[in-house]
Amino acid sequence: MSLVEHSAVELRSLIQSRQISPVELLDDCIARMQAINPAVNALCATDFERARSAAQLAEAQVGRRSQLPLLHGLPLGVKDLQATEGLLTTSGNVRLRAHVPVKDNAFVARLRGQGAIVTAKTNTPDMGAGANSRNPVWGATGNPFNPDLNAGGSSGGSAAALATDMFPLCTGSDTGGSLRIPAALCGVVGLRPSPGLIANDDRPLGWSAISVLGPMGRDVADTALMMQASMGPHPMDPLSMGVSHAPVWPVPEMDLRGLRVAYTEDFGTCAVDPVVRRAFRQRVQALAGEVACMEALPWNLEEAHRCFDIIRAESFVAAFADIYRTAPETLGPNVLANVEMAASISLGDRAWAHLAQTRIQRMFQRSFEQYDLVLAPVTPLSPFPWTQLYAQEVDGKAQRNYYEWLSLTYVVTLATNPALSLPCGRDEAGMPFGLQMIGPLHQDGRLLAMAAAVEKLGLHNADFARPRPDLAALAQPRPELRSIVTHPPELGGAAQAHVGQAV
Repeated sequence: MSLVEHSAVELRSLIQSRQISPVELLDDCIARMQAINPAVNALCATDFERARSAAQLAEAQVGRRSQLPLLHGLPLGVKDLQATEGLLTTSGNVRLRAHVPVKDNAFVARLRGQGAIVTAKTNTPDMGAGANSRNPVWGATGNPFNPDLNAGGSSGGSAAALATDMFPLCTGSDTGGSLRIPAALCGVVGLRPSPGLIANDDRPLGWSAISVLGPMGRDVADTALMMQASMGPHPMDPLSMGVSHAPVWPVPEMDLRGLRVAYTEDFGTCAVDPVVRRAFRQRVQALAGEVACMEALPWNLEEAHRCFDIIRAESFVAAFADIYRTAPETLGPNVLANVEMAASISLGDRAWAHLAQTRIQRMFQRSFEQYDLVLAPVTPLSPFPWTQLYAQEVDGKAQRNYYEWLSLTYVVTLATNPALSLPCGRDEAGMPFGLQMIGPLHQDGRLLAMAAAVEKLGLHNADFARPRPDLAALAQPRPELRSIVTHPPELGGAAQAHVGQAV
């Protein structure tokens, strides 16, 4: 087994026991990036020189410190929406192609403080809008199982990098499914945490729970380790203040036989392709024999669509209204669609949406009075070509806009519950299938424990095992993934040495 294929938990233990050095691990990760990234285009700017300096320092600290931080010496991929000090952060947007932040955001700063080594940025759609990681600055990210297909988004670069073992851990973020969907399409783990557990000092609407930051890993234990290292309050995020940050690591053993589980294929309102329905039913049927009870939820959450339209538009106006007035040509079509949608939304609409979200939230919470866990699919489709901006039709039903095909995940966003995408084998098309596992609010540790118990079924049942891409098939570069780049990022000035280049 190659060094980079070990789990983050194993690597951290090997570093602690001085069986490997952080420098050795970083060099292996960089070698994997250089070998595989040209086939998937998961990475944006790199920071190899400073990463090597950080790895050398981490190596020197092993043995000198009685207790090392949780992520000591582990290379980290950071989603290109998240500010990194001295390292190009473009958000995939032409206006920001030369943007080099002067400080990390709170999430990145906390991970650095826990010993993680920021090594490269990972690709995302323009301003994170949509579930297809393509933009005019860096191009498109191809799915590691077939680079002609969509890797998901908006954390698609992180998911593809993890699936191909470029990093042991990557950051993500999630509004309508931006963390869960790429995890599902690329066969890795993504956790949308309960709001406030991971502080976000960049959120324009400080009290809005629609967008969260979250960890991504190749298995549940790695994801829990990163979650533990990420949690804590921050004075610039009001949602994080006063929240109980119960430990989520180490992940405790969970006996599936005691769990009461509910499931829904579509929340009574989401269009879902028959291929996904069959894959989901197969997993539910197999899991039914392992748990105390498995029951269908008779839900119809039809009002979730209009509710999400309004709350999403509100958040986009908060973030982009000034740019829309002064430089609309720099905004991509998905961002423009959200901002323009807000023009027809009234105060009465906003009041209705927040009332509807409250109804949805309370419906979810009441379900956890009876059940421990709720299951649903993550995506309604097997991956489609990345050249198609979004899914215009699902199971014969035309989608109203570029994000309705994300409704299996945005319904859960509205409820605010923690939700995890667990890789569970492949679908009929041979692509990864992700199971959405939804837990009680602010019980993220319990959700991780339940996910770890289900993950163990993969030891003897391929339907619950994490699929692996064929790395040999990714030996050839795919220059077409860069074909939509208008021109490369402008590098220069004092930050040149710290910006890095694309792999």
